[in-house]
Amino acid sequence: MTLRLDRTASMTSPMHARDEERAPDHPIPYMTRRRFLGGSAMAVAGGVLFSCTGGRVVPKLADETPEIDTASPIKRVVYVMLENRSFNNLFGRFPGVEGATVGVELGREKPLIRCPEWLPGDIPHDRAAHLNCLNGGAMDGFGNGEFGSTYAYSMFDEDQIPNYYTWAREYALSDHFFASVGGPSYPNHYYFIAGQSGGVLDNPENIETRVDGNKRFKSWGCDALGDDVFVFVKDDAGNLTKHDTCFNYPTVGQQLTGIGVDWAYYSATPGQVGYFWNAYNGIGDVFHTDLWDRHMRPVDSIVPDIEAERLPAVTWITPRFELSDHPPYSTGHAHNWLSEIVNSIMRSPMWEHTAIFVTWDEWGGFYDPVLPPVVDDLGLGVRVPLLTISPYTERGVIDSEVGEFSTPLRFISDNWGLPYLTPRIRKTHSFEHVFNFKKKPREPVFGKETAPTYGGAFAFPDGYDGWVPGTDPNEDHFI
Repeated sequence: MTLRLDRTASMTSPMHARDEERAPDHPIPYMTRRRFLGGSAMAVAGGVLFSCTGGRVVPKLADETPEIDTASPIKRVVYVMLENRSFNNLFGRFPGVEGATVGVELGREKPLIRCPEWLPGDIPHDRAAHLNCLNGGAMDGFGNGEFGSTYAYSMFDEDQIPNYYTWAREYALSDHFFASVGGPSYPNHYYFIAGQSGGVLDNPENIETRVDGNKRFKSWGCDALGDDVFVFVKDDAGNLTKHDTCFNYPTVGQQLTGIGVDWAYYSATPGQVGYFWNAYNGIGDVFHTDLWDRHMRPVDSIVPDIEAERLPAVTWITPRFELSDHPPYSTGHAHNWLSEIVNSIMRSPMWEHTAIFVTWDEWGGFYDPVLPPVVDDLGLGVRVPLLTISPYTERGVIDSEVGEFSTPLRFISDNWGLPYLTPRIRKTHSFEHVFNFKKKPREPVFGKETAPTYGGAFAFPDGYDGWVPGTDPNEDHFI
């Protein structure tokens, strides 16, 4: 493997945004003058109509999404990505899966402890940590960093994540689903929308964060701040080059636009922590065009939009950092946030033709006993959970077919007749063994329980007693 600096790579984007005055102000969505005037006209028309009807509530416009031709009865896909949990950490105790209650650290067995709702700090989960955890195939090198030897070797019980277990019993749980890249969030979020990462295998370097009052702006995309910001990209020959953080390879959302099918990406907005997980801010042909304005939505509006039946044919969702399940933040609050989303869809008329895919973007440093298959130089990464929730999902399926973040994209491609964008999408399955479209759609099974939580979701948990005695938390890991 050779390392060289590609000095032309940073010129691949049409507009290389490093303007520190402009970047944090790029809103979601960006309201163009044309859209403002159109919206104003609609608002005036709506006001006139409200007046003419004597103040009565005007019925919603007809939902046209179910009328779009699809290969299956599924007319909407909702694809949710949370953060940093291995399959074994969340579902290792679920009946019938390939799980473990005893881990291995450098050749020695150690029982897995009950995972606390909050962690005292983060666990390493970059490319180097991935290689350490695999340890040449032994899967015994998870004791990394300040807290890894203790908390990487932990797992949850059902009472801590009750609705996840409910949905795993009532719908489908994939126990051989893997992160697309053996590394951290940044490249895996690109697979979430595109089935590739452009060769990226780690997080960007030299990223700066700007804090303005209670807002914290950080981006890994075209609007990233910092001097000499770059990310390593590996080509097919194994060469590493430096690339800026703005790419122009195509995405599934752009494919949908090309055939006239609407889509949306819900994420934290600039100034909210978690905005850097919006992978579309790293796709220049979206970020620097009207596609950004038309398809990006604030994640804080996801439940109201569901209740208003506003979801388009395909919806991607990433959370705010504090609700993402990313250590050291609370798994209970993340569980309850996700439950509200899923239950809202189940209560909606949209439920009868919707498929929800819920996954976690990588393993977060947590122990898992299953060695990831090698498919290319980038992946696969450590095993993560996938729940497939739909009225057409066979009840109680434990899906042991190998999948990764490209797999729901294969279903989207097959359902709306899109060409397979990448080899990863082409080579994976389309959940044929998970869905049964010959049966009538099932009534929803709601997640009726609230996970136990300590304190609020957005602050360091003072007085929390769930850690191993003597643990000294690293408050620098809390935002």
